[in-house]
Amino acid sequence: MLYGTSMERATERGTRRGEERRAEIVRRALEVIAERGYRGATLGAVAERVGLTQQGLLHYFPTKDSLLIAVLEERDQWDTGSARRDGGHIWPLDLLASLVDYNAMRPGVVQTFSALLGESVTDDHPARGFFTQRYDKVRADMAAILRGEFGDRLPGGLTPEAAAPLLVAVMDGLQFQWLHDRDAVDMPALFRAFVSLLGQGDEAANG
Repeated sequence: MLYGTSMERATERGTRRGEERRAEIVRRALEVIAERGYRGATLGAVAERVGLTQQGLLHYFPTKDSLLIAVLEERDQWDTGSARRDGGHIWPLDLLASLVDYNAMRPGVVQTFSALLGESVTDDHPARGFFTQRYDKVRADMAAILRGEFGDRLPGGLTPEAAAPLLVAVMDGLQFQWLHDRDAVDMPALFRAFVSLLGQGDEAANG
């Protein structure tokens, strides 16, 4: 019985170490991609950053594409791709604005994600499927957020489903503009201004 228990503990420790090493690889891969872009990032460069041989890295991620998807999923874990809190509750708009504030404090991560998003529009890019599925989910989540805030119709008359792509476009578009000129584009303030516009009726919107 004691032998079985010790074996179980050893297995748990091994699993925990494996998860920690996997998480470290993902973090370092994000750094390398931020520095070199996806095309220029090699498994060898990531392995060197982590202190592994390339063969050792392949034990955790058998291909460069699998590592890329893990990087994207890690970055997206607390972002609008899920747009949910613990227990499945939809985020309110003000918390979504806080997410924009948070992104403004991590330009390297935003830059990497935005660069990969731009590259992924090509048919053969390994992240194309990830971003296609992500946008499907993000639009649905944004529609749920807007429905929770305004009901079945926004003050301007749009349905949440019609307004959701606009909300996503503003978030992503502001990131690109902000990355080009952070002094000229106050991303958090501009996003809050757009959210304010969503809450205005036709008359207010028309001045």
